[in-house]
Amino acid sequence: MAEVLVYTDHLDGAVRKPTLELLTLARRLGDPVAVVLGAGAETAAPVLAEHGAVRVLTADAPEFADYLVVPKVDALEAAYRAVSPAAVLVPSSGEAKEIAARLAVRIGSGLITDAVDVTAGESGPVATQSVFAAAFTTTSRVAKGTPVITVKPNSAAVEPAPAAGTVEPLDVTFGPLATGTRVVSRSPRESTGRPELTEAAIVVSGGRGLNGAENFALIEALADTLGAAVGASRAAVDADWYPHSHQVGQTGKTVSPQLYIAVGISGAIQHRAGMQTSKTIVAVNKDAEAPIFELADYGVVGDLFDVVPALTDEVKARKG
Repeated sequence: MAEVLVYTDHLDGAVRKPTLELLTLARRLGDPVAVVLGAGAETAAPVLAEHGAVRVLTADAPEFADYLVVPKVDALEAAYRAVSPAAVLVPSSGEAKEIAARLAVRIGSGLITDAVDVTAGESGPVATQSVFAAAFTTTSRVAKGTPVITVKPNSAAVEPAPAAGTVEPLDVTFGPLATGTRVVSRSPRESTGRPELTEAAIVVSGGRGLNGAENFALIEALADTLGAAVGASRAAVDADWYPHSHQVGQTGKTVSPQLYIAVGISGAIQHRAGMQTSKTIVAVNKDAEAPIFELADYGVVGDLFDVVPALTDEVKARKG
């Protein structure tokens, strides 16, 4: 059976959920072979094996931590040369998409980004994408070389499927460009206790309708009740009501949760570009003509200052 390379997104061996989703998709195409770069391979390997990885290729070197992107591209290219896979699957994070694009150029292959599904086709993997503010769904396949496909988080359910997970060292030779851009400092991100925005199954976002930073407490309360991440529209971020790291939209982060709740957000195309592939969208807005209702699966026309606290109380009552 053909093998499929899966680039592992992890932090010191703690495997992120999008990688486990990729393993589920990879099993549709062949036998998953996970690539783990940096420290923590011994921690990551059992988790990857539990979710279907037949082999785990590992490499650790200072270059992965000390320099940006290129050392990881060198390593993924080495894995590609060693395996000759039927496809390469990569999470759709900012860094990983750059890695995927550089790899595709190096191996002379086509690239598909931000897929929301991947299936096996007669002529190779077929990727599904949602485009033009979710107005169209496209299916595409790479016509040249080995498909390199980046997949959005929450595009597949995580399905355990125990496999051998044989750990094998990966021999990597770094090229002259690997040390071109050095990381000079790092600052730990402040923990909120909430899920990572781009990986969360539920996202609650607030917009201009909140009328002030202090009112984001309503969004946070609802999010905490649901176990959700907190997002914000560009208008709210530009007004300094919420940090830019939480912005959802074309110039912010792209999310694709199972449930997206848009509160006080008009639904301009800039915002829709960042959340249009959400499985279920609920909008709360007092303007019945707001564009967000064109995209929403469910809409509540009303004052968010009445609706959101009532919704939070109802969720708490049902959970309690």
